[in-house]
Amino acid sequence: MKKLSTRDIRAVLPQLEEILAREGEIVITRRGKPIARMLPAGGQRAVPSHAALRAKMPRLDVGSEVLIRLDRDER
Repeated sequence: MKKLSTRDIRAVLPQLEEILAREGEIVITRRGKPIARMLPAGGQRAVPSHAALRAKMPRLDVGSEVLIRLDRDER
């Protein structure tokens, strides 16, 4: 973990990515008190396919068109 003041952050902004990769965490301070914490972004997760999402959803006993019609009739 590296502590940097707001003034230091402005000075090292071009190298911020390298510092973050090396240190793993940066704490930004103002007048010696921590105000923010920077962490590396997590890895990109794969987007699930539509088929996988549909397989996880429970099947409805009644079709959606019936449910929509009942909802509209109640209004």
